[in-house]
Amino acid sequence: MRKMLIVDDDLHLRALVKTYAEMDDFHCHEAENGIQALEMAAKYAFDIIVLDVMMPEMDGFEMLGKLREFSQTPVILLTARKEEYDKLFGFNLGADDYVPKPFSPKELMARIKAVLKRTKQNETMAMRFGQLEILETAHTVLVRKEEITPSPKEYDLLLYLAKNNHITLNREQLLKNVWGYDYYGGLRTVDTHIQSLR
Repeated sequence: MRKMLIVDDDLHLRALVKTYAEMDDFHCHEAENGIQALEMAAKYAFDIIVLDVMMPEMDGFEMLGKLREFSQTPVILLTARKEEYDKLFGFNLGADDYVPKPFSPKELMARIKAVLKRTKQNETMAMRFGQLEILETAHTVLVRKEEITPSPKEYDLLLYLAKNNHITLNREQLLKNVWGYDYYGGLRTVDTHIQSLR
């Protein structure tokens, strides 16, 4: 299930977006300000973030700027500020789309789907886990947007763990699925590679 983070200090607006998003099979998380949203974005891997601009404590522009320091999660700005300057500023910070208030929830969902389709085509099947990104087709691993170079077997192990991140796996399963049925090494091999990845 796709994950969405809805960031707005208006509880009723968050509820409205959540209602329509859940009808499209999104699992929604909510944040009422930029500080809270940043903490959640660093902890969870979201497919998209719907972000209000005018919020207390940390506004959407500042939050987006800080988010782009460690994540390329698609962001749609949702705001009452309609001036061209604000739109251009948002795009320059890394926004993927800009929806002015008042808005149609159906149009918002259509824009979300369009952004996700576009970014999925461009990101070569990226999997995100906080500050870790795995670009499967590019065979690349990024930590805090910096590329690291695991060994081929470490990469295979990391990719398998990422694809099964909601499943508890034991050493025997990892040995069988990553090293193969014909591997005669001991279970210590799994421990060694796990330690290396950490």
